[in-house]
Amino acid sequence: MENIRTEGIDFSLKGDDMQLVEVELDPGEGVRAEAGTMLYMSDGIEMQTDTGGGMFKGFKRMVSGESFFITTFTYSGPAKGQVAFAAPYPGKIVPVDLSQHDGFLCQKDAFLCADQDVDVEVAFSKKLGAGLFGGEGFILQRLTGNGWAFVHAGGTIVERKLEPGQTLRVDTGCVAAFSGTVDYDINFVGGFKNALFGGEGVFLAKLTGPGTVYLQSLPFARLADRIVAGQFANRGESRGVGGSGVLGDLFGGDEV
Repeated sequence: MENIRTEGIDFSLKGDDMQLVEVELDPGEGVRAEAGTMLYMSDGIEMQTDTGGGMFKGFKRMVSGESFFITTFTYSGPAKGQVAFAAPYPGKIVPVDLSQHDGFLCQKDAFLCADQDVDVEVAFSKKLGAGLFGGEGFILQRLTGNGWAFVHAGGTIVERKLEPGQTLRVDTGCVAAFSGTVDYDINFVGGFKNALFGGEGVFLAKLTGPGTVYLQSLPFARLADRIVAGQFANRGESRGVGGSGVLGDLFGGDEV
């Protein structure tokens, strides 16, 4: 992808299924990023790690499972500097121009980096249903400001623009990010058979416009579950009933 020139930071997205974003900074410009996401940086880039707005914000981030600290990368060289941030698992990076939105909300692990003027804070769902049954939707990240922010989501990304009053029901884990104007709630999936055998979960997220919604086809939690399930299945297949694997241990089998 070619470099995108904006009034703020300039950036380019590189890669396909394991993307990174390279940010080009003028002297004095900076970018904030989640701790541990930096891939490389050129000479003249200076790092400053802090709580991102005081001890209270740091503790809120820590309670939500995020890092206590956030790192700011500022360029102090003569020409232009580059710093790149990598996605933590397969998926896509979504650039969001916050000047076009009244804030933006994303899943707690989705934030990657943003313009230094963007404020990153933890937001808790205000609705009881979303808080109790929303899966990963209870703790969100709120991005506010007039700069660019970059959100990572798993698998394929689908962008939907909702008109006022238009609703969309989605698997709770597949909601990656949405505009601050979008109303977020949780609906119960009716029907006994749907709840027991539907395979899609008992609750769905209900998103009501206006605003923009980004959906992800492969949430990290679903990917982790498949890896763990496959790991246990492979152990049973490779060891066998008479071996020293899980089944072998249950039946007291000896190694051949």
